[in-house]
This record gives sequence, structure tokens and C-alpha cells, in this order.
Amino acid sequence: MKRKTTKQNRQNRLRHLRAKGKTVPGTHKPVLVQEVLAALQPKPGETILDCTVGFGGHAQAFLEQIGPEGLLIGMDMDDNELERTRYRMKDYDNVHLHHANFSEIQDVLHREGLEKVDVIFADLGVSSMQIDDATRGISYKADGPLDMRMDPTLEKTSSDLLAEMSESELGHALWELSDEPDHAIIARFIVGQRQAESITTVDQLVRLVLNAKGLTPRTWKQQLKRSGFGSLHPAARTFQALRILVNDELGSLSRLLETAPKSLVPGGRIGIISFHSGEDRLVKNSFRDGYKKKIYSAIRPQVTTPRTSEIVRNPRSASAKFRWAQKT
Repeated sequence: MKRKTTKQNRQNRLRHLRAKGKTVPGTHKPVLVQEVLAALQPKPGETILDCTVGFGGHAQAFLEQIGPEGLLIGMDMDDNELERTRYRMKDYDNVHLHHANFSEIQDVLHREGLEKVDVIFADLGVSSMQIDDATRGISYKADGPLDMRMDPTLEKTSSDLLAEMSESELGHALWELSDEPDHAIIARFIVGQRQAESITTVDQLVRLVLNAKGLTPRTWKQQLKRSGFGSLHPAARTFQALRILVNDELGSLSRLLETAPKSLVPGGRIGIISFHSGEDRLVKNSFRDGYKKKIYSAIRPQVTTPRTSEIVRNPRSASAKFRWAQKT
């Protein structure tokens, strides 16, 4: 039997780490921090717009670069998270935080009395604390209400969408937003189940997806043991697609990419970290088209991903993809 190559060993190790996907409860580790700083090069006195300030991990790194004479404007659609960050950064006079979606950057800049900034940054990932909070219903790992709203003021939850969408709409969303191979049968099971009982909890949806794939919690655990903890949970793609729908994540990203160049000074930089193919495709195409139209003078032609050492420290960083561009 041939020995595994170094590349095969690395791929197996990464699959194992992705499957673990754990951080210490109540904490969040920012991803690709050094790569972001190297690409965006924040300088003393500059103004940075962090569109997804979250726990403040990247913001803290930016503040160390821009110094007290710079300004950091932070946005987040999760008001609860924003309040915690506001408390942590209460000693910074040069941090201004806003409860807003990252599609609203021009509104936020207007409130600040500004038209343009030096750097725009967005980390599109869900924070570890949001994932680990069972009351949010974002993760399949713990039972709770099927909510998934990043902003609690949003009108509809994932449970609402499951009750309203047609079978064809559900199937299309599962395929387009998460590449779910069993999209059609899962959509059919959802429509069939809701005729008998509303789907309102995480456990209900997880069991439904398992059933659609011919599995039970017990047989999935057995399969997981045989695979060496390297398999994606059967419900992971379904939960991802629903979260994207509930929060209109791709629509918001499209609006951010459209308005960002207007909000950058000449020579300003924009960087975006994405976590799934739909997001990355939007970012890549927007930066590429902007370069062709000479809106951007430079772009990162290849995606930047975490090193193995970072994935070892933070398994949830494994799917991160970073791209950047510089305004002409």
C-alpha cells in the first residue's frame, strides 16, 4: 500500500479540523488578521470603516495601526453584540459604533459627516458566540428556536420561511446558496412535514434533514466515527442556506460592493473575508469588473486563505477567503 503524500495528509487534517469547528464558549477569534493588515496597510491618522465590527477582533488590530489620531467607525446588525463591543471599547475616544447592516455604509458615513474613508473592511462570517448561542438557532449543534436572525428586528425568522416558501423555492435556495446535493428531497420533506406540524426548532429540522438523507441521529454518529470526524454534518448546508435567506446576506453584500468604491478616497483599500462560494464569487467578480473599468487600480488576483497553523488554533477559520482591492 502506498504511503499517503504530504498533500493528502494535510487535506485529511484540514477535514478533521473543519469537522471539529469549535472555539471556547463566549469567545471569538478573528481570522487572517496579519494577512488583512498586510494587504490593507492601515496607517496612523487614517479612517477605517469596519462594516462587521462584531466582537472587535479586527477592529482592535486596526486601532493599533491608526493610533489615537485615526478614526475607526464600526457597524454591526447585531445590536446585542454591538453593545458588548461598545462596553469593551469604551475607553477609545476614536471609536464610533453604529447599529446598521453593512449595505448601509453611505448612511453611516452621512451620520458621521463624512463622504469617504481610507479603508473599508468586512468579515462576513458569523461570530462563534452567535453560533454557540442556542437561542439564535443558527447552528444545528444545539436545540433551540429556528430563528437565525442576526438582527432581531428583522421581520421573519427561518421558521417563518420554512412555513411560507414553496417546494421549488426551497429546493432552489438549498442548491444555489449552499450547494446541497439533496436539495430536492429535503425541500419535499419540509413541505410534507409542515402539513402535519410546524417546523419551529433546531432538532426538528435536523431530524428532518437526516430522514431525507436516509439517516437517523444514531446512524449519522456511526458514519461519523467511520469517517474519522471528517464529514460535514448532513444539516450544515440546509442551515447555511436558511441563514443566508433570513438575513438577505447576498443582497446586502451586493449593495456593499456597489457602494463601496464611492465611499473610498483615491488610493483607498477595501478587503472582504467570505466563508462560502456564493459570497466569494460576488466579491471576486465585483473586484475583477472594477479593475477592468479602472475603478480599482489593483486587486488581489488569487484568494488568500488561512495557513494550517491558524486552522489548528481556530478550526472555524478553515473556510475563510480574503480578497482585497485598491481604489484608483
